[in-house]
Amino acid sequence: MVEVDPEALADVAYGIFEHMLNRGLQANGRFLYALVEDGVDFEADLLRIFGEFAGEYPQLADVLLGKFSDVGMIYTMLREGECVLPSKTTQTYWIVQDAPGSAPEAIEDENAGKWLIFQEPDVVDALWKKVRDATVALELGISAKVSTAKPNPDSRDSRKVIYVYTKDWADEADVMRVRERLREIGFTDRIGYKRNIETFAGEYAKKGKRVTYYSA
Repeated sequence: MVEVDPEALADVAYGIFEHMLNRGLQANGRFLYALVEDGVDFEADLLRIFGEFAGEYPQLADVLLGKFSDVGMIYTMLREGECVLPSKTTQTYWIVQDAPGSAPEAIEDENAGKWLIFQEPDVVDALWKKVRDATVALELGISAKVSTAKPNPDSRDSRKVIYVYTKDWADEADVMRVRERLREIGFTDRIGYKRNIETFAGEYAKKGKRVTYYSA
């Protein structure tokens, strides 16, 4: 029998709960980041959604309670910026913001692709807010995500990366529309666009090898 790493299991448990929390809040027209940034009390919502999580995944709920002692600790952590600001997020490798009406699995479609924006850690919070807000306003693509302060063994340097996804890499007009909007909100340096096809094939940038499909 394979022994499960307790820390890895706790990461999985938290990831599932955080996904359920965001979806549960958004089902009522609320966003976690807005509640936190506006100082709105959402503890009752969190407790309700944690109860649903515990009913569906009782063992994973026990794992989370073993790590955080109680749900109130999770609430405090979220109020301080966990899952809202990259610099304050240490429980997950990514913060994800789907565009309203876009299915979470859309970013996994082989026809999808993303603009890659690399930034220094000291500026990524403010830049992520711009991308997140534009995504929610349906001004960009189907989703966006940003790497966080949780140490990632796959990272090659200290920079953070923001992905801005579009539905279809072959729809050049839409891809470039998104690029132009990114330029308007402050991303004026040249950036690359990578198709999911290359990502799924495990193709990454190496010396002398180009894996970006568009560059603008």
